[in-house]
Amino acid sequence: MKRTTLFLLAMALSLPLFAGGKDDPLVYKVMIDQLETRITDGSNPLVLEADAWVGYDLHKFWFKTDVERVDGETEEAEIQLLYSRAISPFWDIQAGWRRDIKPKPDRDYLTLAFKGLAPYLFEVDAGLFIGESGRINARLDAEYEYMLTQKWVLSPELSMNLYSKDDEERGIGSGLSDMSLGLRLRYEIRREFAPYIGVNWRKQFGDTADFTEAEDEDTSDTQFVVGIRAWF
Repeated sequence: MKRTTLFLLAMALSLPLFAGGKDDPLVYKVMIDQLETRITDGSNPLVLEADAWVGYDLHKFWFKTDVERVDGETEEAEIQLLYSRAISPFWDIQAGWRRDIKPKPDRDYLTLAFKGLAPYLFEVDAGLFIGESGRINARLDAEYEYMLTQKWVLSPELSMNLYSKDDEERGIGSGLSDMSLGLRLRYEIRREFAPYIGVNWRKQFGDTADFTEAEDEDTSDTQFVVGIRAWF
């Protein structure tokens, strides 16, 4: 897996990524999509979903992370390092490496993904993650932004995961594992900074729900959220 990732990165470095000039300047962006507290019946988790990229018009490197902390402890953590190639004005194909750091044990995946703007202006991030021992994870994230005014933005979101086989050590079952639906309303003080409120619903399915019930935990939850969205 690591050799494959290094090969992909080497291929990316051999591309004309570093041949930019005045007509194709080096650009970057850091996007904190969600930094929020989720209000639940128990401990309120702190969630960070963020990414950053650097590169030129067609070739970029991406870093993505997704972290959840509860009572000062990291319960879920994932990072991705990707090479991204624009294949059309609104779509990129991405390849690289993903590591699931929490919960234990660690898992590594070869990553293949499409990211872009679908018809009707839906933002889509779809990935296929190929791990060891035949573990395959398919993930779909979709989001829509509805401009209520120049400052107020309503954003419905969908996220779902499917797995090819059980991973009992991490409490993951085969098939449709989990789904979440979110609705967030933000006020853009500036385009680069916006506090928001919203609601998030999550549910687990199949063997994943069975593993969670065995730990005497809930398999579905509705959470009110308060957070900020920022980029620079």
